Amino acid sequence: MISQSTDLAKYIDHTLLKMDATETEIKQICEQAIEHHFFSVCVNSCYVPLVSKLLAGSTVKTCSVIGFPLGACLTSVKVFETQAAIDAGANEIDMVINVGLLKSHAMDAFIDDIRQVKAVTQAKGALLKVILETCLLSKAEIKQVCEICRDLEVEFVKTSTGFSTGGATIEDVRLMRETVGAKLGVKASGGVRDKDTAKAMIDAGATRLGSSSGVSIVSGLKSNSNY
Repeated sequence: MISQSTDLAKYIDHTLLKMDATETEIKQICEQAIEHHFFSVCVNSCYVPLVSKLLAGSTVKTCSVIGFPLGACLTSVKVFETQAAIDAGANEIDMVINVGLLKSHAMDAFIDDIRQVKAVTQAKGALLKVILETCLLSKAEIKQVCEICRDLEVEFVKTSTGFSTGGATIEDVRLMRETVGAKLGVKASGGVRDKDTAKAMIDAGATRLGSSSGVSIVSGLKSNSNY
């Protein structure tokens, strides 16, 4: 069981993905991440060079989202953005699946979308998390995507972008953990805003938490953030 704030901190990807995020705000979350020893800072790719520079010399990783938040761009665009983000200093990549392809049962294209991004992260030594957007998927689809990710040997499956109709749920995190087994990580994101929720997600099988409320979580406070 997770009981101490210092233990919770190592699970947290401290996140700022809103459209109007400023450089001042990015600098602030980097300072917070270093102070509280969060696992990473997760931002849109345009801020990766700044974040990588600010975190240099610390233990905090730089994480970039890819194809965010819709996941519906060309695979070649995801591949390019992944390459550019890693070259700019990203250690970890959180890519959004193409939900439309999944719903259309265009499975060859759907799987290739993930496979091509995985090829880049593997070649460049970065870690890949695949965002399912679980609120848009049936339980069978969640299990199906987790099985695909397990077979492709990605490092993590992730619940949500935080920008759709819902975020992480205990039920979905538990299903994801049961499907991928012990080998893959499971990241819960979207709605993880306080210590009790964070602990519950970890107890359900999450090994990483994506949240813009990292400071509130480790301080035991409530947050009004959406992510």
